[in-house]
Amino acid sequence: MKKDTHPTYHTNAKVVCACGNAFNTGSTEKEIRTEICAECHPFYTGKQNLIDTAGRVERFKAMAKKTSQAKAQAKYDRPNKKIKIQTF
Repeated sequence: MKKDTHPTYHTNAKVVCACGNAFNTGSTEKEIRTEICAECHPFYTGKQNLIDTAGRVERFKAMAKKTSQAKAQAKYDRPNKKIKIQTF
């Protein structure tokens, strides 16, 4: 087998977040810099903004109902035209 094919493993690699949080872990790099960690991520901190989808659903249902009513009204407003087939 070839020697030195695997990178060196550091048991005390330092992870530093942009928010200032730092902790140690095992890695092949000595220091890891990240933008978001569990201390500042909105999902884990409870600062996540949830989108109100109920309002969107209600708007869609209202639009669909309005459209179906308009189609039904347009169906009765059209005059009955009979198509004449000409034969020669």
